[in-house]
Amino acid sequence: MAKFKIATHAGASFTVAGGYDYEREPLAGLDVEIIETPANEKDFLEVARDADAIYAKGMKITKEIIDALQKCRAIVLGSVGVDSVDVAAATARGIPVTNCPDTFIEEVADHAMALLLAGFRRVVEQDRMVREGRWREGRPALLQIPRLMGQTLGFIAFGHVARAMARRAKPFGLRMIAYDPFIEELVMPDYDVVPATLEEVLQQSDFVSLHAPATPEAEGMLGEEHFRQMKKTAIFINTGRGATVREEGLIKALQEGWIAHAALDVLATEPPGNNNPLLAMPNVTLSAHVASASARFDPARKRHVGRELALVLSGRWPMSCVNPAVLMRSELRRWQPVSMTRGPNS
Repeated sequence: MAKFKIATHAGASFTVAGGYDYEREPLAGLDVEIIETPANEKDFLEVARDADAIYAKGMKITKEIIDALQKCRAIVLGSVGVDSVDVAAATARGIPVTNCPDTFIEEVADHAMALLLAGFRRVVEQDRMVREGRWREGRPALLQIPRLMGQTLGFIAFGHVARAMARRAKPFGLRMIAYDPFIEELVMPDYDVVPATLEEVLQQSDFVSLHAPATPEAEGMLGEEHFRQMKKTAIFINTGRGATVREEGLIKALQEGWIAHAALDVLATEPPGNNNPLLAMPNVTLSAHVASASARFDPARKRHVGRELALVLSGRWPMSCVNPAVLMRSELRRWQPVSMTRGPNS
């Protein structure tokens, strides 16, 4: 019997299942057993109840599961989002929850910038015109749009991805503003971004790029009343989470011309049903929640999971704790000699 037991559910988050080779690399030297269960609460809890750590891959880790855990040192996620875990319940039990906050930043920023450019230059529409023998319609369609340089890009939430996108947008000559009530405004000028209110971002921006995570505070934060404030020529971009937008309001805005275009990597329901009006709209550019994907996606995030598991099982603070207040009350010890500029070490 192994010294440590890690409970996880069968299957994989984001990608096809492929074993635990990457996760095991940082765990080498520790006597660890990773036990898979069916992805249902009853079977999972039978294994997880006395596990030393939980490797959460997308199955809902509910308050009922968390309250039944007897000696869990951490709930570890291989994603940026932590909406599949009841973080409040974990915090109440003193259990750290970790994520991968900086593993996919560059990829998502690339994708967000690609959606901005594709929506603005009507790339999908232009491709369709060529394929359908409507070659001569292409140029007249673009003669109606302004030059990109000098237009305003507004960010809602200015975390790591938005900052990386700002670095990409600057050479295009875009003026940039941002709204984020959770960070110091002094961060923004370093990226040539001007702090603004939510209303200013909505009313002044030619492009509104949403980067908010799916937290309880951000769920449904944008709806009909917000899209009504935007320019009729505006393009809305979302590479954060679909749950942050009340989708019926966005659909109405696109149907009635309150905004010009939406470029979306995330939707309220994924994959969408065939009855979702967004699928049939010519003024919508879509991708399948793939912004973070690249060849390094699986190796990077799985090794990060393995490092976090190795740290907590060896009695040390994890590096990417989303509820850091629990660490000071835990039996884990702080070990980082310098600030990691995030979590409890910043």
